[in-house]
Amino acid sequence: MSKLNEPVVRHSASTGQDSPDVWGIYEPDTGSIQYICADPTTKKAALIDVVLNFDPASFATAIRSMEKVLNLVDEHGLTVEWVLDTHPHADHLMASSSLRERTGATNGIGEKVREIAELWRDYYNAPEAFDVDRDFDRLFADGDSFRIGDLDVRVMLSPGHTLGSITYVCNDAAFVHDTLMQPDSGTSRADFPGGSTEDLWSSIQSILSLPEKTRLFIGHDYGSEERDEPEWEASVATHKAENVHVKDGTDKADYIKIREDRDATLGLPDRMLAALQINLRAGQLPEAESNGAHYLKMPLNKF
Repeated sequence: MSKLNEPVVRHSASTGQDSPDVWGIYEPDTGSIQYICADPTTKKAALIDVVLNFDPASFATAIRSMEKVLNLVDEHGLTVEWVLDTHPHADHLMASSSLRERTGATNGIGEKVREIAELWRDYYNAPEAFDVDRDFDRLFADGDSFRIGDLDVRVMLSPGHTLGSITYVCNDAAFVHDTLMQPDSGTSRADFPGGSTEDLWSSIQSILSLPEKTRLFIGHDYGSEERDEPEWEASVATHKAENVHVKDGTDKADYIKIREDRDATLGLPDRMLAALQINLRAGQLPEAESNGAHYLKMPLNKF
């Protein structure tokens, strides 16, 4: 029986000194994986790419996924220090602000989100929208570092899927978001506004230059013809040996053609036009209007 339609939780245990515990929590509506990255010694944790549930038919939001993550935090006696996102997601809403309010933790994302916000202000014809410096506590630059408990974390700029995507590298764990998929699925799309297949190739090469035992945790999984259970972890060595798009020996030009040909067949995610104007507010809804309701602005015939 397929588990792609069920929530799944898996623990990737610390491999020793300076290595984090990682829990992956699969969100079946969007095929997203949410993460808890924790220092085994101090029990301090970061929550990464947590989903705010959204029904694209009714435009109703819910916090089921967020609650599941927080229940897991409580179960393992963790304290949340950071609420992190790797990029402004196009296929799901982020729970960043809700988590910051609930936990008191610092929320963060990459600094190039300022440029993404400028791009989408134009698409939405909303020149005063998206104050990312207000809504995110930290805007990380390439090479920035911070700590989860006693663990060091390094930030890598990883553009391609979006122009501002970042990877969080915590010793032998790297959260590589929408760059790589599982080895049997290849890589992520690069055709959204501000995306670039050539940039994605370069970002993936940087990720695959990490030590071969590094555990790579991806942003999405949709299964495959042979696999009806979600997966989200594989080592650098496994990707270099087996990834169907970028394994060792792959030619850059061949990869770009494969990726761009595939992207040309893909439609927009059904949540995208709602998600961007919420995620560029760190997961907050637009200000309520006089009747107390919140409204989104949708560009017709723009895409």
